[in-house]
Amino acid sequence: MATYILLTKLSSERLGAPLKRREAIGRKWFEAVKRKCPEVKWIAHYGLLGPFDFMDIYEAPNEEVAAKVSMITMSQGAVKAESWTALPYKRFLEIAKKL
Repeated sequence: MATYILLTKLSSERLGAPLKRREAIGRKWFEAVKRKCPEVKWIAHYGLLGPFDFMDIYEAPNEEVAAKVSMITMSQGAVKAESWTALPYKRFLEIAKKL
């Protein structure tokens, strides 16, 4: 499976929700993704200080499933969701050596 990074920026309404509500919103998003993309394997979830609010690292079988994760994220109140493909560093070096 390929590794993907999802960077999410929430709407000010979603981000400004009281902490207890913010946690419920996050759980609702996570359950929607698990239900609609059961093949996704979650690796990490981070809150960020910067231009994005959250970063998720996960594995998915292909870019279509990764696109679904982004679309679900946008439907749950994100104003921006970027999905990036990530290569393990050793694999990156292997590819670079062949150039």
